[in-house]
Amino acid sequence: MSHAPYIVVARPASPPTPAHGGQTMAGSALDTISDDEARARLVDQLLADGRITSPAVERAFRRVPRHLFAPDDVSIDATYADDVIITKRGPDGRATSSISAPWLQAMMLHAARLRPGARVLEIGSGGYNAALIAEVVGPHGNVTSIDIDPDVTAQARAALDSTGYPHVQVATADAETGRPAAAPYDAVIVTVEASDIPPAWIDQLAPEGILVVPLRMRGNTRCLTLTRETNHLIAIDSIVCGFVPMRGAAANSVTRRALRGDDVTLCIDDPDTQALNFDAQTSTLNGPHIEAWSAVTTPPATSFDSLHLWLASQPHPYGQLAVDRDRAADLEPQNWVACPALLTDDSITYLTIRRLDDTAWQFGARGYGPHAAPLTQHLLDLIADWDRHHRNTPGPHIAVYPNGTIPPPTDQPRLVVARRHSTTAITWTTSRSRA
Repeated sequence: MSHAPYIVVARPASPPTPAHGGQTMAGSALDTISDDEARARLVDQLLADGRITSPAVERAFRRVPRHLFAPDDVSIDATYADDVIITKRGPDGRATSSISAPWLQAMMLHAARLRPGARVLEIGSGGYNAALIAEVVGPHGNVTSIDIDPDVTAQARAALDSTGYPHVQVATADAETGRPAAAPYDAVIVTVEASDIPPAWIDQLAPEGILVVPLRMRGNTRCLTLTRETNHLIAIDSIVCGFVPMRGAAANSVTRRALRGDDVTLCIDDPDTQALNFDAQTSTLNGPHIEAWSAVTTPPATSFDSLHLWLASQPHPYGQLAVDRDRAADLEPQNWVACPALLTDDSITYLTIRRLDDTAWQFGARGYGPHAAPLTQHLLDLIADWDRHHRNTPGPHIAVYPNGTIPPPTDQPRLVVARRHSTTAITWTTSRSRA
């Protein structure tokens, strides 16, 4: 599943769940237009928004009937909205499979640099995205789509056969192993959230191939376009996104701690922070707080996603708050789904924001606990550093090193995310050092 490409500055909507809760049947009398009209409207919008930028991708979106890959209880209007469609949920109600938002699918297709005749591996099936890929690579291309869930692959197989894509190969397999039978691939497109890069993905990639993967780095997921450079991979593009997490051998979920029942959850994605004793945190948010404001502002609806990654890149215990906006509205985090927070075992400070006028929002920090004052000041200092040195740069340099290779030393700020198979290095350089 995916979110907006910028971090919303006002209270953002909760993650969409379009496949449940009062949806109408596909093609029902409540649909306002036909599937052909709805598909044309979606493609026109993607073109106007700059999401589709090539004739091949436009043609694919105009030809593939998205509604035939969606659950039966999703309306035509909902199917052709530029939004995610949940196709399966686990026992806990969390999504385990989905059709990604069209804007993100289009951008990932462009990022993979697909061409006629290309060989492509899709990790995370569902059918619709595989059909789009098949349209772009044409009759002489080869598309393989895998998923760990046999229900998902069975549904994908049936939908692909019924819509004219029987040549797309679908297999039930663990993402960790890839699909060596059809390798090497000109592109590997991962459509589930990964925290690591298994060796199979690199081994099965052609020498000049491209790996497109939503990679989680200390809780922050970016869809990276990775290419080979000597003994490692480098990101040549990065898009803010959110996806259903990977399952199987490569699964590595974040740690979740309830701070105020189910209303406030602290999500932690690194072992150093996980090692802290957070027992005192369960009452911290019920106590008094301090609030302070920086001199840094942003226009409405303007991207500042690099601020989140910058805050995660600090050598300090860090997590993200997920806040129920209806039952914990008093907290006022900057982002209700994943708000950056600096931590000690008994104190917390998180990013907040307020509207100054119609042209500007102001960043601030709100802290709770006995160490709230220094934590809050530290967060304000980091916001100022980001604004001064990193806000107007192309963003950090991101590289992925397979285990056995080591990132070269640097005197620049760097976040190193060590996983079982790989190490990701996010290195921040200023405008001056880039020159």
